[in-house]
Amino acid sequence: MRLNVIVPCYNPPEEWEAALAERFVHFQAILHGLVDDVGLIVVNDGSTRNAAESNFKHLKSILPQVIIVSYPENQGKGFALRAGVAVSEADFHLVTDADFPYTLVSMKRIVTRLLEHGGVVAGNRDTAYYDLVPPFRRRLSKVLRWVLKNVFRQPIDDSQCGLKAFDEQGKALFLKTTIRRFLFDLEFLMLAKRKLRVTPVPVELREGVKFNRVGWKVLATETANLLQLMFSR
Repeated sequence: MRLNVIVPCYNPPEEWEAALAERFVHFQAILHGLVDDVGLIVVNDGSTRNAAESNFKHLKSILPQVIIVSYPENQGKGFALRAGVAVSEADFHLVTDADFPYTLVSMKRIVTRLLEHGGVVAGNRDTAYYDLVPPFRRRLSKVLRWVLKNVFRQPIDDSQCGLKAFDEQGKALFLKTTIRRFLFDLEFLMLAKRKLRVTPVPVELREGVKFNRVGWKVLATETANLLQLMFSR
């Protein structure tokens, strides 16, 4: 059995490739005996800094089997992950961020539950998560969780946790999502709950994770996407 890890890459920090390679190698080690092979797919989502050809050559020098998907203009996280999942030839697929923000134990927990139940496995962040994020992002996350529980009636109220895994049936549904930026997660779970088993799994952030600021332009776009999802239920 093969598992592929798919991560988007947009304007990453300096020396990101060495950090990613190190965390990926540790993840491979922790999955030893659970799956036969673990691959990595990195999608360059139109980055304008720290993602030159030399950066990806460096990554390949450390991880020769890594697959790089790249295109010139930024399209958004949802678009990027679909591009990576589309080329993933594996039995199982795990999507996360390039800095591997969740603990390796959490990631292994996700994979273990996927092997047990199939379908879709979605990370569910514990309450300690809110102690680590900026106030505005904390309020935004809590509002969205309330909407998921009380408006969408989702069995999982944490659609935006950036750690999910799925089998080949889940892959087919993932590729049917259309939202280009952040709410693709919610769109995916809405599709999945009608067709597949969706299993929530508690996950924890690793120490030292840094969060990007949520811009008003992104917030406006995602509000429109949220309204579209509400009326399409």
